[in-house]
Amino acid sequence: MGKGDKKTAKGKRVMGSYGNVRKRKTSKVIVASAKTKKAEKSLAKKATDKAAAPKAVKKTTKTPKANA
Repeated sequence: MGKGDKKTAKGKRVMGSYGNVRKRKTSKVIVASAKTKKAEKSLAKKATDKAAAPKAVKKTTKTPKANA
């Protein structure tokens, strides 16, 4: 288990290879396409439109009951 062992992180560092033992660093930069941005904007607009729209209130009228 040393510099020549392909299965250890030390061996992978020596050989300059990557794998399950020695993972690559992931970049945190996310690039969104123009279509994705447009879709997000339209979804956000629809959500705000629904939230801003007043809910319909059902009005009930009471009829006077006849006294008998």
